[in-house]
Amino acid sequence: MSFWDHLDALRRVLFRIAAVVAVIAVAAFAAMPWLFDNVIMAPCSGTFVTYTFFNRVAAAAGMADMATPASFSVDIVSLELASQLFIHLSAAGWTACLVAFPVIIYLLWGFVAPALYEHERRGAVRAFIFGNLMFYLGVAVGYLLVFPLAVRFLADYRLSAAITPIVSLDSYMDNFFMILIMMGAVFELPLLAWLLGKMGILTRPFFKKYRRHAIVALLIVAALITPTGDPFTLFLVFIPIYALWELSAVLVPPGSDDAD
Repeated sequence: MSFWDHLDALRRVLFRIAAVVAVIAVAAFAAMPWLFDNVIMAPCSGTFVTYTFFNRVAAAAGMADMATPASFSVDIVSLELASQLFIHLSAAGWTACLVAFPVIIYLLWGFVAPALYEHERRGAVRAFIFGNLMFYLGVAVGYLLVFPLAVRFLADYRLSAAITPIVSLDSYMDNFFMILIMMGAVFELPLLAWLLGKMGILTRPFFKKYRRHAIVALLIVAALITPTGDPFTLFLVFIPIYALWELSAVLVPPGSDDAD
């Protein structure tokens, strides 16, 4: 194929991706009022499943003072005249991208695959399934763990008693989708490690050598994600992040110099 043939093939792939995202976005736009009430705004209530679970664990551990009261709530306000309309449209678009992620990757792979050798295409199906599972697992961790903890801490944070906290709709939604997408991307690190291992760039001894450094760095990352100050919450966030490190070490193919 010539350069222009490749360009035309890429254009067709991008058109298919845009069509899939557009169809899902229309459906998401119609369902957005329900999604807002039952999914997106759910972490603003003290009855959210994450707070309820943490309350039970805290009570069992004798740390009832760390529980989230059922009366906890975050009031979201719309500060601009057209904010709700634009948020409705953008939320439908982001939701469509999240739902269509496997289709997008599949179509892009279909464009790239013919240019690869047979040995380079081996394991593509497993990588595709694993990558999608990890992406949605990351989104779930972001929604059920990271975002609620951030909302719980920031909503109660007071610089001064003279300041009345008001959370804007735009700020809330920006943080909501940013955390979900960021966590989805972070959970792709084991797949990236596997690919780098296949290319010979990353080896298992690397993980063994820098494990202690990684624990310190990941603790700092967990502390930045959950600046609540209590070790219980810090530990809960640290566990899945550190699990990604260990999973990456397992997925990297053992090299000839690997003593394990």
